[in-house]
Amino acid sequence: MALDLGSLFGKKNAPLVGLDISTSGVKLVELSEVGKNELRLDRYATEPLPRGAVVDGSIENIEQVSEAVRRVWQKSGTHAKFVAMGMPSASVITKKIILPGGLSEEELEVQVETEANQYIPFALDEVSLDFDVIGPAQNSPEDVEVLLAATRKEKVEDRVAVAEAAGLKATIMDIESYAARAAIDRITMQLPEAGQGQIVALFQVGAQITHISVLLDGQLLYEREQPFGGNQLTQDIVRAYGISQEEAEAKKKTGDLPEGYERELLEPFLESAALEVTRAIQFFFTSTPYTRIDQIFLAGGCAIIPGLVDIVASRTQISTSVVSPFKGMQLGSGVREKQLRIEAPAYLVACGLAMRRFGR
Repeated sequence: MALDLGSLFGKKNAPLVGLDISTSGVKLVELSEVGKNELRLDRYATEPLPRGAVVDGSIENIEQVSEAVRRVWQKSGTHAKFVAMGMPSASVITKKIILPGGLSEEELEVQVETEANQYIPFALDEVSLDFDVIGPAQNSPEDVEVLLAATRKEKVEDRVAVAEAAGLKATIMDIESYAARAAIDRITMQLPEAGQGQIVALFQVGAQITHISVLLDGQLLYEREQPFGGNQLTQDIVRAYGISQEEAEAKKKTGDLPEGYERELLEPFLESAALEVTRAIQFFFTSTPYTRIDQIFLAGGCAIIPGLVDIVASRTQISTSVVSPFKGMQLGSGVREKQLRIEAPAYLVACGLAMRRFGR
């Protein structure tokens, strides 16, 4: 890959795994194609990261992160050495631009660089730049619409360095929100009438950030991030019961905590989470022409916290479900279905990255 965010939008490749690096851990997914539009989940694995190894999407400790990548690769049992990785949305500038049709690849590159100068607040030699031709421009069919993406070179280089230190090779660098949307598009297609005309809101509730995307027929209508995540509940558990961060994280998912936990800690957290969701929906309504949402999907590591889906559905009065990116896929012989049901919502980005193997 030419790392001018080379393959930011993905090219078809040899055996490839999706590798998602977040604040809380590293997740790996390997998929294979077993028929026309039929995918199989062959392997998946996760490995936690020490606090401070990744902060706000930036890799602060390459050694700790590459060690976690090496462990997750071994744990998964994959032999694939090529990886698709994601850049946090907040660190990538994207812009749709209109250019004359009929330009050669070289001419397009020159034009994109000229246009990029207007939108990027850094010197171009500090930036990894990529573009993707979307298709004819809506109002002038002789022109083309081009999606431009740029990020600081050092951010890309850190992720490449992590892969290399773990003995792997980054061949595709995507944007995390685009990878999540690729995975969600697959799920939306499984709704009645393939989800046509349905406005779908995806809430990815991570450790510290909730990422919101609202989609209609595969098109992004609205996107934002809110500083809210499951870490708040983990910290409350640590303080209340004097246990370690790791133990608190594990018990949070099982609910295996002393009497009084639900009333004193869980319920206030769920109330806060539901408030964040309703607030985000109001923002969407006031800043776009749309006045309805038909379906809420919850994803991310916190989506499976007991009671979250029910409180969101009751507060918003919108059909709400926890989403598994592997729904409708065949499962490889080594995949434990019961375990997968619990963990799947946290693998949305890793699954979307793994789908890049098939040019999706």
